[in-house]
Amino acid sequence: MTAVAEPELGRSRKRKEDARLITGRTRWTDNLAPSGTLHLAILRSPMAHAKITSIDTEAARKSPGVVAVVTGRDIADVQGSLPCAWPITEDMKAPAAPAMAVDEVRFAGEAVAMVAARSAAEARDAMDAIDVDYEDLPVVLDMPSAIQAGSPLVHEDLGTNTNAVWTFDSAEAGTGGDVEQALSSAEVRVERTFRQQRLIPAFMEPRSVVVDPTGEQITVWSATQVPHILRVMLAMTLGVPEGKIRVIAPDVGGGFGGKLQVTPEEVLAFVMAQRLGRPVKWTETRSESMVSAHHGRDQIQKLSMAATRDGRITGLKVELLADMGAYLRLVTPGVPILGALMFNSIYKIPAYHFSCTNVFTNKTPTDAYRGAGRPEATFGIERMMDELAAELGMEPMEVRRKNWIAHEEFPYDTVAGLTYDSGNYEAATDKAMELFGYTSLREEQERRRRENDPVQLGIGISTFTEMCGLAPSRVLGSLSYGAGGWEHAAIRMLPTGKVEVVTGSSPHGQGHETAWSQIVAERLGVPFEDVEVLHGDTQVSPRGMDTYGSRSLAVGGMAVVAAADKVIDKARPIAAHMLECAEEDLEFTAGKFGVRGTDRGVGMAEVALAVFAAHDLPDGVEPNLDSDATFDPENFSFPHGTHLCATEVDTETGQVKIRKYVCVDDIGSVINPLIVEGQVHGGLAQGIAQALFEEAVHDETGTLTTGTLADYLVPSAADLPEFVTDRTETRATSNALGVKGVGEAGTIASTPAVVNAIVDALRPMGVNDVEMPCSPQRVWRAMTGARASGKTAPEAGGGLGSMNPGGVQ
Repeated sequence: MTAVAEPELGRSRKRKEDARLITGRTRWTDNLAPSGTLHLAILRSPMAHAKITSIDTEAARKSPGVVAVVTGRDIADVQGSLPCAWPITEDMKAPAAPAMAVDEVRFAGEAVAMVAARSAAEARDAMDAIDVDYEDLPVVLDMPSAIQAGSPLVHEDLGTNTNAVWTFDSAEAGTGGDVEQALSSAEVRVERTFRQQRLIPAFMEPRSVVVDPTGEQITVWSATQVPHILRVMLAMTLGVPEGKIRVIAPDVGGGFGGKLQVTPEEVLAFVMAQRLGRPVKWTETRSESMVSAHHGRDQIQKLSMAATRDGRITGLKVELLADMGAYLRLVTPGVPILGALMFNSIYKIPAYHFSCTNVFTNKTPTDAYRGAGRPEATFGIERMMDELAAELGMEPMEVRRKNWIAHEEFPYDTVAGLTYDSGNYEAATDKAMELFGYTSLREEQERRRRENDPVQLGIGISTFTEMCGLAPSRVLGSLSYGAGGWEHAAIRMLPTGKVEVVTGSSPHGQGHETAWSQIVAERLGVPFEDVEVLHGDTQVSPRGMDTYGSRSLAVGGMAVVAAADKVIDKARPIAAHMLECAEEDLEFTAGKFGVRGTDRGVGMAEVALAVFAAHDLPDGVEPNLDSDATFDPENFSFPHGTHLCATEVDTETGQVKIRKYVCVDDIGSVINPLIVEGQVHGGLAQGIAQALFEEAVHDETGTLTTGTLADYLVPSAADLPEFVTDRTETRATSNALGVKGVGEAGTIASTPAVVNAIVDALRPMGVNDVEMPCSPQRVWRAMTGARASGKTAPEAGGGLGSMNPGGVQ
């Protein structure tokens, strides 16, 4: 009896790429050095805002091994301005953003000079010999202060620190009612102000770039998430024909949005390589990365919620301040706008208003960080659901159940203007509560409260959804984004029956080579081992929109499916000719074309060899099975889930310990459960890190005081709990495989679950918020502050009412 091959889709295969990665046989950018490579070191400003009065490079030029020293003035006419691809409003203020400062620095860490030398050590030594004189200028670091009249200006020529004001109103859009009316007539009104602290992506592999100008093309190797976008933007920024630029993203050790960028250093390396006619290489130090690579988050959120006394939400108003930092990077101003579409989350909210004021400050520029706008929105709404429950004296899960979209209501048009295609929040929540032991933990919580236990138990909930698969091009166009959301793939059938897959999605740890191989093996019926996946090189894969926003599978994977289907269609007439039958009599199953009702058939490998030989093909059929496809999604995909966190909070010290963490995610159909688990675990680590550990802190002069990993607390495995994970499955209706995104889910959902748990533990003491990260000191201050103010649990529902939290609540 012939054994039936195990289906590839849904199979937990170990990742193909891991054997190379974990044994050191990698192609990191920093491992590359073309013959004659010079090494770059970049001098950065220690000042957050200052005029450059002079730069003395004489000693540096005379240092051993030095080939060139360049300042901003030397390259002012060629470096251009770094691109921002997202002008969110017609009147948006977009300052010039030179890769290297010319006359004025606007954040601590901005490049002011560059050295090229024979070795990296010589370049660094020479860099230290450069003497720069600065004239201090006033700094502005606080968003509420920055938008006040008379504030120091980050960019004097703009006349304002406001980048843009973007609004959405459901009454004006026709998607819902009037928020002000809902708030004014509300039976219950809850107002809170939350702070999303500034974060640093802290990817494992530091940024690195090598530029070789000695060939017919200028070749750029970069540790980037976006090789195709980088190529286009380098051409536009520097005036070099796109066809003369080849960008390669080799193995990339993590990105999390932090490598979704056209960086100053990529431009500077390109300019220096052109200037010297020799390959150049720059690799950042870790402390350099902390201060100069873009940061994430950094918002102040004022939320107002209207509800009935039985817990039904009647309106939601969101007012944001979002810190851009000193300049706009690739998608900086648009990050908060992604959140605008998700503050309503899984809830049926009749009226909604969103406004965001983007603000310039003298800090490192911000841009996308894992989740990009959606974690901020999920945090805001999930914290508000707990605050509403506290105001009403209701169980937090009960309030959520009263307001969420029921599974039979899909597809559902939201108040923010999106259409959720599928979901089942009830199923995910029921499974999560069972795995968590929700009822017994609530009983234990009540017992500890009665006994005045010094270690209190808190239970945090995050029932979330997010939009993935960025994005339908027409939606991006409606939001004024400067590019599309499609993705491209090609499949090459080799004469030996092997398959090459070329993908425009460029991985940085997601497992593309494995998942794409499984998709093609399943679709074409070829062995998993016979599929080779090529990516990250604009000469091999000339078309693509790259990897971010959990789009790889839901968009890039669908392009692979479409290309595979085209291969089958091209092979069909050839197979019919080989079998001497009509095409309509053929069926294709498990890699074989067979004639219905007979045992006659030919495999895909036989067809590929026949095409290669081309001795006997049907008239008018070209000898080629290779196929390309471009997929532009009709809609986002909307994964969802329920995350539950139990924390133990020591009321004497403020110490927080996560006792149990359970998450049940619905990401649609699953290609490889093992990859999913890895993505979820990594996402949870980053979301919990925001809740408990990480924060980029600047002193009053604008100096980053958390500029090393000794000060910026990235958690290790020892700092995190064991995760209990599971899944439910509602297929996406927007793509052929029914898949949804997974890469950002853990990060988006976990932060509010943890903070809700901490606040839940302390609520009887009158605490209604702890500013992130919830360090022992901040937890302790929240408790002592509540005691000093005389707050008790019934009064904990009062609003904060200011756009500046002004410390810990």
